[in-house]
Amino acid sequence: MYTGDFALNFNERLIFNLRSLYSKRGYNQYKMSKFEEYDLYAKNKDFLISDSVITFTDTNGKLMALKPDVTLSIIKNTSDQPKSIQKVFYNENVYRIAKGTNTFKEIMQSGLECFGDIDNYAIAEVLTLACKSLKMISKTCVLDVSHLGIITEVLEYLNLNSSSKKDILKYISEKNAHELSAYCTELGLDEKDIEVLKSFISSTGKPNDVLNNMRDSLSDMVDVKLINDLIDIISSLDDDIKDMIRIDFSVVSSTHYYNNIVFKGFIEGVPTSVLTGGQYDKLMKKMKRKSGAIGFAVYLDALERLFENSKSYDVDTVLLYDDSTNLDTLNKRVSALMSIGESVYACKVAPEGLKYKKLLNINDSEVI
Repeated sequence: MYTGDFALNFNERLIFNLRSLYSKRGYNQYKMSKFEEYDLYAKNKDFLISDSVITFTDTNGKLMALKPDVTLSIIKNTSDQPKSIQKVFYNENVYRIAKGTNTFKEIMQSGLECFGDIDNYAIAEVLTLACKSLKMISKTCVLDVSHLGIITEVLEYLNLNSSSKKDILKYISEKNAHELSAYCTELGLDEKDIEVLKSFISSTGKPNDVLNNMRDSLSDMVDVKLINDLIDIISSLDDDIKDMIRIDFSVVSSTHYYNNIVFKGFIEGVPTSVLTGGQYDKLMKKMKRKSGAIGFAVYLDALERLFENSKSYDVDTVLLYDDSTNLDTLNKRVSALMSIGESVYACKVAPEGLKYKKLLNINDSEVI
């Protein structure tokens, strides 16, 4: 069965285009080793997509791991410069269990990280690059944006313990308003407070509408500056980028690592997010850094389902020849087809499963 290279070629083109996009904003490419000491990942398993890691013992006796994540390695191997800004991007293979499978895969991952004095411009720039990255994959896409700082301040205002906060965040992430309401009733919260928490599930849509309403309803619970900053950041974006953004507070990442703005990117045809990111100052602090940080990753393995259903062709034209074909004639025919912009697969027998627009015979040039 011919497997085709369409997905691979798309990923290669995408990586090239992303590299160009990030470089134009001053991001420098970061290259790293394929492995790190396992201890780095063992201490931060909650930050990883999967806590399954491929390990091996080095010649010096240290337990090493093929890297399942890029962000942790970059933080570990860069200097702390909290008063300035460092911008890096990467195209690196990671080794982890692929989504929807139980097997390890080598997966190309692209993304960027911005460290240091993270201000509203830096956040707006990262959101812009996230949206443009999605557009390079599909014209039909959306970036769901949430704000953990706002949710966390509400939970702090309600004076909940750590366990209760964790459970409430879980119900919000699942968009489970019924269970959230029942659980909060058991905790003894009044109806007004329960409705506020349920609003994090129901308040989804255009940024200005959602955030202006939320600013009014949360003014007694939350530092309004958090909401105003988010409004200002999104308002500063170009209209085509702004139109891609949807406020969705059910986008919840680990509060042990992330703070404030978090986001996920989706494209038509893929049921899971293909891009995730956010601010992770808490991770930086855990790794004894004073810098703030924001970044995102594009998960190319999540695009496989898109390619499985793709009707795109592997090649424009299959050109059949036989043992009697003159080599010079064959080369000229291939060159002629390529000169009019067609890709050509010259062969004696077309491989099984190869997708093509047309099939030509070298002898009569008729479509078969």
